[in-house]
Amino acid sequence: MIEIPSDLNPDLVPLAFLLGTWEGAGVSDFPGAEKCNFGQSVTFTHDGRDFIEYVSRSWVLDDEGKQIRPLESESGYWRIDKDRKVEIVMVRDQGIVEIWYGELADKKPQIDLVTDAVARTAASGPYSGGKRLYGYVKGDLMWVGEKATPEVPLRPYMSAHLKKVVTPEEVAEMARGLGDLPDDGIAFFK
Repeated sequence: MIEIPSDLNPDLVPLAFLLGTWEGAGVSDFPGAEKCNFGQSVTFTHDGRDFIEYVSRSWVLDDEGKQIRPLESESGYWRIDKDRKVEIVMVRDQGIVEIWYGELADKKPQIDLVTDAVARTAASGPYSGGKRLYGYVKGDLMWVGEKATPEVPLRPYMSAHLKKVVTPEEVAEMARGLGDLPDDGIAFFK
């Protein structure tokens, strides 16, 4: 279920499905880079202004699903206009700054994005642009990313399946909404 916080800027309501912390795993595969499974934690937050703050951290996983080392981190700001056009400013730890534009699909929580501008530091690797697709599917957040370099045409390179993390505060809030329950646990089922 998608909840809309009462203090969410009204312009951001179409993006409310993103809010929260999401964790899961995915696969990374791109020519010239290590193919690996990765874990990821993504957080989308708001403070009442007209943007959603985004932070993502990922790490390489071993065959048993244990963290080996950091893979990527990125952060940015997501906005949406009245015509459902999405814009994102994003900074990556590799020394890349991107501007993404896209659109929220009609009647479903899915966002298609493409880079409009890319700036790189001298230390960053080759990168010319990318595409991403985010979707809210049966309560989970899924995404796939494509990227291009001067040597490699646009192709898929990362994808992940993330589940929403419920905080202890959210559990307490849900419990408050249940009202008075019998204290013996058995009477509840009679």
